[in-house]
Amino acid sequence: MGYRVAVVGATGNVGREMLNILDERQFPVTEVTALASKRSAGKQVSFGDKTLTVKELDGFDFTGYDFALFSAGGSISAKYGPIAASQGCIVIDNSSHYRMDPDVPLIVPEVNPEAAAGYTKKNIIANPNCSTAQMVVALKPLHDVAKIKRVVVSTYQSVSGAGNDAMDELFNQTKGMFVHDEPSPEKFTKQIAFNVIPHIDMFMDDRYTKEEWKMVVETKKIIDPAIKLTATCVRVPTFVGHAESINIEFENELSADQARDILREAPGIMVIDNPDENGYVTPVECVGDYATFISRIRDDATVDNGLNLWCVSDNLRKGAALNTVQIAELVGREYLKKAA
Repeated sequence: MGYRVAVVGATGNVGREMLNILDERQFPVTEVTALASKRSAGKQVSFGDKTLTVKELDGFDFTGYDFALFSAGGSISAKYGPIAASQGCIVIDNSSHYRMDPDVPLIVPEVNPEAAAGYTKKNIIANPNCSTAQMVVALKPLHDVAKIKRVVVSTYQSVSGAGNDAMDELFNQTKGMFVHDEPSPEKFTKQIAFNVIPHIDMFMDDRYTKEEWKMVVETKKIIDPAIKLTATCVRVPTFVGHAESINIEFENELSADQARDILREAPGIMVIDNPDENGYVTPVECVGDYATFISRIRDDATVDNGLNLWCVSDNLRKGAALNTVQIAELVGREYLKKAA
């Protein structure tokens, strides 16, 4: 006996990936329903070898559904998430709307699966920000051994994190540069083709962006509130795949060799780390993969107990759709056990 699953935002980048991953991982379903706005209702999306016709979210009855996987933006989650939850459906939300709600668990299954038990308070579970998700997968096994004091992270985030329109903007600007078209930024604040933009989400009063703030507070909620973290988040002209340069300072001694061994055994991680031209992973190489790839693990001689590492992952997968499906698998396995 399987689950009934609704995918909200099924026509977007992440929604389509959710459908792909539900099929790839053979998530036990008896029914999958694709939902989106009135404008997208009637469109068709793929689910394995099946084609689903998108239904309108407004007015949809979630009664009898086990999971609603939301990826349609914070305002949609705020409006329709509680409706689905009140009708007995477990909501797993990709937006930032519920992440810092103390009654909503923020989950990365490889990192804090035990926190999922808290879903019963509101019938809602939050998925972390894409840049946070891949980073905490790398940080947690190291924290368990040597206790992290401080993290300094710089991100190199692909345009897919900003949606379909952002991907189109990169494509059109790149193509236009070769015929001398003047770039006209719309989705981004500045030209993204052949450029990098140190600005993701809105600026806050302390001059950090909201994306940087998310990485700080989400890491504290998921791993340990005592961890000090500072971030600089940068949009780069790649289509899919986020990369991060992470500097970590520990309370206890941990060598690069020890860290390499720990990470090789950690769930969700693939270590590719050799000092040669093929000994590291780049964003284009991680696309379509489930793993978070770790490379360039090395001692930081400028501080006691410091390490540097390079972290790469498919942001549409581990940063969003894959983590969502993994949460559903975790809840189904540990709490619902309907398909056991």
